[in-house]
Amino acid sequence: MLPICNPTNISWLEAAFTATSAVTVTGLAVVDTASFTRLGQVVIAILIQLGGLGFMTFAVLAFFSLQRRLNMTSQIIAREALAETSFGDIISTAKSVIGIALSVEIVGMILLTLSFSPHMPWGEALYHGFFYTISAFNNAGFALSSDSLTPYVGNQQINLIITALIIIGGLGFLVIKDMLEHRSWHKISVNTKLVLSATVIINLIAFALFWLLERHNPATLGNLNLIDQATAAWFQAITPRTAGFNTIAIDQLTDASTLLTMFLMFVGGGSLSTASGIKLGTFAVLILTTFSFLRQRDHVTVFERSIPERQVRKSLALVSITLMLIFLSVFILSVIEARHPLEDVLFEVVSALSTVGLSRGLTGNLSDAGEAIIMFMMFAGRVGPLTLAYLIAMPKSTRIRYPETNVLIG
Repeated sequence: MLPICNPTNISWLEAAFTATSAVTVTGLAVVDTASFTRLGQVVIAILIQLGGLGFMTFAVLAFFSLQRRLNMTSQIIAREALAETSFGDIISTAKSVIGIALSVEIVGMILLTLSFSPHMPWGEALYHGFFYTISAFNNAGFALSSDSLTPYVGNQQINLIITALIIIGGLGFLVIKDMLEHRSWHKISVNTKLVLSATVIINLIAFALFWLLERHNPATLGNLNLIDQATAAWFQAITPRTAGFNTIAIDQLTDASTLLTMFLMFVGGGSLSTASGIKLGTFAVLILTTFSFLRQRDHVTVFERSIPERQVRKSLALVSITLMLIFLSVFILSVIEARHPLEDVLFEVVSALSTVGLSRGLTGNLSDAGEAIIMFMMFAGRVGPLTLAYLIAMPKSTRIRYPETNVLIG
């Protein structure tokens, strides 16, 4: 709200929405990021960095640096936020998060600065490299122009660097740490193998589908040459997981591509990453559980290892809570924003809860009540539905066991 950050006259709600979108690394904007001053944009970048690495990471580091001990409640919340099963690994993980993030961002900033330099003065290129590196690695999707990265739709270098930063940020810090420590497919953990395999499969399938669905659409890929079509299709396949940049018009996608984008946003990236969504591990466990049930197997297995029943139940709980949040938000917004198509409302809610930042043009036309709901969804998506649930109702074990009964399903 300060004049040195924002020379235009924006409301407190718009300022709060922008701050929420930044700290939850979403990228939805009711005010054009380009309208802020350099200082205002730097404030947004700092919020993105803090939100991307996670407040829990900084909170854990602060507690341990002050030689304080986390109480049991705080340990449970920290363990869920950092995806750790051991309390002793929390501080090690928090330090690794900081180190990996800074290393990747320094390299990304150098590469992007060199890529932007032919299109603008060096000082401007350096600033663009700084801002887009933070926004891309933290899967935020904030851009320095109202048309995002559409001017660079045919620039293979910028597209590949941005998507590489998105993918690395979305893999998860535990996965990156495991890869750096072991550097062998046979030595890395099952979780790392699962996330890497799912990432490659989903990205390639999404790339092929976007290219096939949009290659004849003159509003998106239809007027581009073959190489530019491939570049744009690759970028559009990666950005919903969960970065929010775009090089083509999102509101001009075919219905099939729009549905595919919502699916990719819903799945998201890896656990303990800068991405949100239900996470790749959750999606993979659900698919494996379904396959195991159809094959009448007693255990869910992957890479010759059994997945604990608790992890299966946790995945089901996460998806159930996420779907309930989406339904309730879409229902409420459909009443408040009745003048807008249901497709746009659903897209906006999934984008907000998955902290993606892609929009079909609804964000800037939301009412105050609509903005408040989307702000809550961004917050819930970044904190995590399960973490919110743990805050509301801390888990309590019980030794009581009841006789089994049959409930008809399907």
